[in-house]
Amino acid sequence: MKNQIALALTFAIGMAHMTVAADKGDPKATEQWEPVPRSVTPGATAGAPPSDAVVLFDGKNLDEWLSTNDRTPARWKVHDGIVTVDKSAGNIETRRQFRNYQLHLEYQIPQDITGEGQARGNSGLFLASTGNGDAGYEIQILDSYKNSTYVNGQAASVYKQSPPLVNACREPGAWQTYDIVWEAPVFEADGRLSSPAFVTVIHNGVLVQNHTRLSGETVFIGKPQYKPYQRAAIKLQAHGDPSAPISFRNIWVREL
Repeated sequence: MKNQIALALTFAIGMAHMTVAADKGDPKATEQWEPVPRSVTPGATAGAPPSDAVVLFDGKNLDEWLSTNDRTPARWKVHDGIVTVDKSAGNIETRRQFRNYQLHLEYQIPQDITGEGQARGNSGLFLASTGNGDAGYEIQILDSYKNSTYVNGQAASVYKQSPPLVNACREPGAWQTYDIVWEAPVFEADGRLSSPAFVTVIHNGVLVQNHTRLSGETVFIGKPQYKPYQRAAIKLQAHGDPSAPISFRNIWVREL
């Protein structure tokens, strides 16, 4: 009798295990095989453009750039594989327009930089240029290495909107990197905002803006507002502060 009970219990337990396995289903049912992601060859070294990138500046020329205000060829100074801001020539922006993208950019504050606050290595990266001058959406560039200013205006801030999570600045003279994912705002046909802009910024390898929601275009005075646009150029600022001009190298973008 005991043997029969033991056999019955063994059978019952086995059936229970089979039922649980059946309830879990076939693991292949949750496997996705298509569409197959296309292949992209990463850059050979850290920061080098991948195979599907649009190279905006490789140290040779400014063929991909225009002067923002008059749409003539950009007149900043290319030398020794880098480009240095010419403050008298004004802002420059890309000939091409973009929407959502991944961007890599490297910049250098001069080692002998002078000044303090906003008057020390000031420039800006506009993720979408929506007009002349400083119209658009700006990530601040500034020497914020042991340099005090308002926190939503320090390096890696969404200018006048969102301070960086941490200050990841290197000292003047060192090359610094921005790696950015930009999600452009979406507008209805009548111009109403459907979805705001978001930005993720990695500064020198450190996450400083984590899918940050923007309140509109970045402005020096007043409250940010959205203005409808579809695609826009990427813009670099020639700030008029009296400190020495900064330099850039290795700029590329991947459309998403």
